[in-house]
Amino acid sequence: MTAWADRLPLTDVVGRAVEHQQLSGLLDTAPLVTLTGPAGVGKSVLARAVLEEHTARHDGTVIRISCWDGPAGGGVTDALLRAAGLPDAAAHHEAARALAHHTAHPCVSNGGRGRAERAADPSGRRPASGDRTESAVGSDSVKCGDLAGRSHSASGSGSAGRSDSASDSDSANCSDSTDRCDLAGRSGSAGRTSPAARPERPAASTPAPAPPGGAIKALTAHCRRHRATLLLDDCDPVLDECAQLVRRLLRADPGLRVVATARRPLGLPEERVAAIAPLPVTLGEGIAGPAVELLAAHTGPAAPELLVTVCQALEGSPLAIALAAHQLDRMSLPQLAVHVGADGALFYSGPAATVRHTSLYAAHAAGYALCSPTDRRVWARLSILPGDFDPWLAGCVCTSSDVPAAAVDGALERLRSASVVECVRDAGGAHPDTGVALPPRYRLPRAARDFGRTQLREAGEEPAARRRFRQACAALAAEAQIAWQGPNQQVAVCLVEDEQHNLDAALTHPPQDAEDALGALEIAVSLWFHWAARGYRQEGRAHLDRLLLLSRDDTALRARALWLAGYLAAQEHATATAENLLDQAWRAAVMHADSDGLARIAHAHAVLALYRQDTATAVACLEEAARHHSRDPWFGPGPAHSRALLAIALAPHDAARARTAARRAWATRHSDGDFWLYSTILYALALTERAHGDPAAALRACRKALVAKKLVGDPLFITGARHLLADLRRAVRKDTAPSDDATSEPWWQPHRPKGRDRNPDRDRDRDIDRGRERDSVRERASNRDRRAGEHAG
Repeated sequence: MTAWADRLPLTDVVGRAVEHQQLSGLLDTAPLVTLTGPAGVGKSVLARAVLEEHTARHDGTVIRISCWDGPAGGGVTDALLRAAGLPDAAAHHEAARALAHHTAHPCVSNGGRGRAERAADPSGRRPASGDRTESAVGSDSVKCGDLAGRSHSASGSGSAGRSDSASDSDSANCSDSTDRCDLAGRSGSAGRTSPAARPERPAASTPAPAPPGGAIKALTAHCRRHRATLLLDDCDPVLDECAQLVRRLLRADPGLRVVATARRPLGLPEERVAAIAPLPVTLGEGIAGPAVELLAAHTGPAAPELLVTVCQALEGSPLAIALAAHQLDRMSLPQLAVHVGADGALFYSGPAATVRHTSLYAAHAAGYALCSPTDRRVWARLSILPGDFDPWLAGCVCTSSDVPAAAVDGALERLRSASVVECVRDAGGAHPDTGVALPPRYRLPRAARDFGRTQLREAGEEPAARRRFRQACAALAAEAQIAWQGPNQQVAVCLVEDEQHNLDAALTHPPQDAEDALGALEIAVSLWFHWAARGYRQEGRAHLDRLLLLSRDDTALRARALWLAGYLAAQEHATATAENLLDQAWRAAVMHADSDGLARIAHAHAVLALYRQDTATAVACLEEAARHHSRDPWFGPGPAHSRALLAIALAPHDAARARTAARRAWATRHSDGDFWLYSTILYALALTERAHGDPAAALRACRKALVAKKLVGDPLFITGARHLLADLRRAVRKDTAPSDDATSEPWWQPHRPKGRDRNPDRDRDRDIDRGRERDSVRERASNRDRRAGEHAG
């Protein structure tokens, strides 16, 4: 038999088989089990289902109380006593007062006059001896009543510890008052009353007052007698009181079983915590998870892709899935998938057993109300971050005049323990590739992030928080740029990969003003290596084209952005666009006397010449760039990379010069961890050996180049190196010269697919760029002829 306090039917539990088995095992071994997790994951439903099965197996009962809205008429102890059918503290107080009244001296029952009555007596006469005795007794009885009233109000304040102590002090104070009344009665001559004249003390019809710890003893005895398990549901508003009560219960009966549900643990030594996470959306490639199963139970037969899309947008939250399914009365499943993906499900509403579960907004608002003001501000400001983050970024975004930097870490830890923030990576680990110590990383789930965003907007702090976020991302991008030219480029790669969501958000969100636009442009320029050296060229071009339109001021930063946009366009074979951007960058570099910029422009023109198979122009531009001594080694390809590219250009024609350029490139490197430079030099050596009759040496160099390039990326280079490697393997295996087809299409030339793999849009864009290039050449030739004619005239 299971005795629920609210007698509500249990909802079907979907997808919790692992958690169900874990909790069943903990109930058999641990005296206290606490289910923790964020709002809406179904902690209470799972606890009821597990206890239903557990008590049926052991022929026991369950005593459950809900603590969120506060137990009615007293504290948690009184609520448990009432749920168990035992007299609570209020009944004990009434019994104590009734017993004190029946066993008191008659003068207490007569209610003698006190100071207030003497003050209100208009006659002003002095009382007789008997009156003085009654007056003294009346004063003491007022004190007894005051103490009894104070003890009763303490018990009703919701503290489990005060309820028992208040009952004990009530009984003790009343007894002491009765003794004083007897002494006062014997001291007077007229008011003396013989024992024979005292009224007979009737037997009390109500239970006797509880001795010290009587409520705890009665509750543990009841649980032991009925094999009862206590379920303290939703303990968050009275977490400390519940912890104190559980400590006293387990001290009185170590064999007692207690199950609690809360968003954070109780913090007791005997506690075993079971963290309940949202439901998995998928269980592998093409396998639907419990979240999809739960949504399908509401929708019926539907397209699996739509179900997965909706569950992924809701992040597997059972409450969010139930509320979203309730919206199918007014929209179709495809419309729901689009709406949830764009706006989320924060304001969806539906029927629920409690008010806070009628919407995700209400569920998070209930937890938000329990946070301190500092924690609320930190929660709201963290909603700016779209992905996971480390404590440093959280401090940059949340620190202000009302939230000191030292308070952010503590608030972050409290929010994590309250299941508001998820910990996606613990501190103390090391990166497997770089060996660098990794800081912890956290994440704000989407529903909590959407709720925090509403609070941030209501407070009018969103613009300031976004500006701090963009400034922090600019610092991250600058750090990654320096790490790229440092001893280990993988550090920069890992940093960008960890912060990818945040950097993308800082780049894509519309700037608030010109200064904010410059901050976004600085991020894009600092990530030049991510765009140019790691193969994300199209993404970098899109960001730069948009931000250059918003940053019209003629600054050194804009000059760098123009060069980077032209360099990426050259790598993408957009020749006309690249030449136009490089011309603008050349004028800006001349205006700012930027010799490093002129060398970088020469390097980009060499790339264009290589793509046009104009070896002479490419060699001339690369030699010009290689002769330059860079003053800013952090930005762009330096002289060493220009020499490596020069070796690639010379490889088919002059083996000696190519090898010399490769050796000088490695001699002028910044560090041994420059895998970008190392892979380019090895590729140049592979081309040199291949073109001049040593396929085995070329094969070894190409293998090393491929391994080095995989450490930093660039799919285009890797594809070209693999094609060269396959050709060299065939040549070594057959002991023949390599084919000439590989030399006709170098690695920087993209492979043009045929037939079904062909992309018409990409081919059309390439044809447009070629048409623009032809028009540009004709225009320059026409202008040259016109200027020559004007000069002759």
